[in-house]
Amino acid sequence: MSTRRKSPAPGRGSAAQTSSATAAAGRPDPIEYVHPELRAALKLAIENYYSQFPSLTDASLHKYRQAAAQMAMPAFPSPPVTERLIPGPKGAPRVRVYMVGHSPGAARPAVLHMHGGGYVAGTVLRDLRDIQALSKALDCVVVSVEYRLAPETRFPGSLEDNYAALKWMYQHAHELGIDRDRIVVKGESAGGGHATALAMVARDRGEVPICMQVLIYPMLDDRTGSTRRLPRHIGYYTWTAAKNRFGWTSLLGRPAGSARVPQYSVPARVKDLRGLPPAFIGVGSIDLFVSEDVEYARRLIESGVRTQLTVVPGAYHGFCNFAPRASLSRRFTRTWREALQLAFSRKSATRRA
Repeated sequence: MSTRRKSPAPGRGSAAQTSSATAAAGRPDPIEYVHPELRAALKLAIENYYSQFPSLTDASLHKYRQAAAQMAMPAFPSPPVTERLIPGPKGAPRVRVYMVGHSPGAARPAVLHMHGGGYVAGTVLRDLRDIQALSKALDCVVVSVEYRLAPETRFPGSLEDNYAALKWMYQHAHELGIDRDRIVVKGESAGGGHATALAMVARDRGEVPICMQVLIYPMLDDRTGSTRRLPRHIGYYTWTAAKNRFGWTSLLGRPAGSARVPQYSVPARVKDLRGLPPAFIGVGSIDLFVSEDVEYARRLIESGVRTQLTVVPGAYHGFCNFAPRASLSRRFTRTWREALQLAFSRKSATRRA
């Protein structure tokens, strides 16, 4: 494979240094694994954002959060977004949620959305336009949760925040115009990990039925990048093994990859997947999470859970955010939306029958 195209990666020095090291080692430059449609956006992301954070530590976390928040775009004028504080877990603060598409007395399908950020960063405010677009495209209610972040709040604080939002949606379904039989959990990256854990807890507590889980490059396994190493070109860009270790360690309060972790905290370590709702899982082929996501899909399938898996060739972590207009990103978004629409339709048809 040619090494004519060179590109820096966060924490790995300049382009020249990267190229020299690659050539000296006789290995392909990692940029060669990136789909051509996604390379320009990756370069801009590194230059404007990721170059500021070659590593993620307790000392750099505040600046990391600030930089991520500054990338937020204001919501569109329509459909309107409503902000609300709802009761939190017992003994914990109230939970802030943002709602789109709600209308008293209606019976629309609903999505409970959880944002990404490696369990340590991120905010719903970065996703307002996305949840507006989803609500409008599928005529559904979307509720997005501003859950508490690690390391200030360790597991299970964020999980219980999300569960409080799910239970509140279910209990206030008439007020929000939600069809209780068509509630989906969805998230990207760490939000995908939250959605997965939430589906497991909902199954086991038996209080709120979930009709589908939509997991966009979900963060599922603390062993990735800690006790489990991956080829160099996987997870080389944007979200790296070192950042993954920091995120999981912050959430768990113990080193990522430890022998024991709390129940539900690491979805990939939950043994029994039977009875979980149908799943859509989408991930890029050079995303740090590709192996754990493919493995989780395999386990779901073997457990009898209806599962759709999409692996996008040459796509790095977060590619849809960095290159939303690329045809690869548009096809991916269309694919998971179609899967979600089918789940809404299937559940509605089942109820009528």
